[in-house]
Amino acid sequence: MTQAMQSIYRQIDQLPHPLNKILQVARSLLDKGGDGASTSERIAAAFVLERMEYLPHGWGVIEAWERLDIEWQLYVRHLWQEYRDLIEALEAGGVSREG
Repeated sequence: MTQAMQSIYRQIDQLPHPLNKILQVARSLLDKGGDGASTSERIAAAFVLERMEYLPHGWGVIEAWERLDIEWQLYVRHLWQEYRDLIEALEAGGVSREG
């Protein structure tokens, strides 16, 4: 793992809960395609990444968004608006590992 990715992971770990958890789940989804996250965490991570293939099996987009309560929807929006750089860094790291 590069120093740059270690720095990204440290920044994510320093975010308040559940923002940090959502991005940790996003990282796991990118790395492994899944993990033991809660349904809400996985849905939130899929929306943060804008990757609907990471929604839990059998869930539609609208059904999944509605599954998140207003608070979790706000977390997704906040991460997407304020921490897009971290999300993009995770995505770039995931691509480099896959390639």
